[in-house]
Amino acid sequence: MSSFLYHYPPLFPGILKRRYKRFLADIELETGELITAHCPNTGPMTDVCEIGAPVQVSYHDNPKRKLAYTWEMIQLQKPEPIWVGVNTSLPNRVIKLALEQRIFPELKDYETLKTEVVYGKDRRSRVDFLLTGDPPIYVEVKNTTWAKNEVALFPDTVTDRGQKHLRELMELPPKARAVMLYFINRADCEQFSPGECADPVYGELLRQAIAKGVEILPCRFSVTPEGIEYLGLAELNLSKRST
Repeated sequence: MSSFLYHYPPLFPGILKRRYKRFLADIELETGELITAHCPNTGPMTDVCEIGAPVQVSYHDNPKRKLAYTWEMIQLQKPEPIWVGVNTSLPNRVIKLALEQRIFPELKDYETLKTEVVYGKDRRSRVDFLLTGDPPIYVEVKNTTWAKNEVALFPDTVTDRGQKHLRELMELPPKARAVMLYFINRADCEQFSPGECADPVYGELLRQAIAKGVEILPCRFSVTPEGIEYLGLAELNLSKRST
């Protein structure tokens, strides 16, 4: 029986030639064809955008799409070959499947699952998931691909939006549970730390959030061309990192 939470459609192997204009990636397929694929990660992709690395792309025959291919993952070669998911639209879909199957022991006790629910003081934000019950559980998901020495790091750049989400989650306890779930999109990280060398403010806010009762779930996932599998929680390491 498969342990995959998510099964990829048939993927096509290739080699990354360049990434540009945030949304575009030129990839040479195994057949020798050079394609331009949609890059569904608009961030800097720190240390995971290696030109010449093996990649996998999916194909879509929807005539309304501008680009038929989507870049799904890249294989990094150090210290050992590891696939890293780059499609930022997938983590929320995978987490929704995981919540529906109640595979997270920390998040089993809820009645209904709602997505994109308006919350916060100004009512302008939407939390990724609201698990109704007593108390309700608000879950925000952050895709995490950056790593140093087998420690997953988030964020990999200054994120005003991420800072805002932490501030809003801090306002929820004790009337509700607030959960920041980091989707570690690679299998080689045993620990998770805030990426404060990229965003010092985020690191301080994360510590403040924990002190105010926000729960941190650094969830490890294995990514392969076949599918995505949940591996359990990484160890939370709040030691300050200078690099």
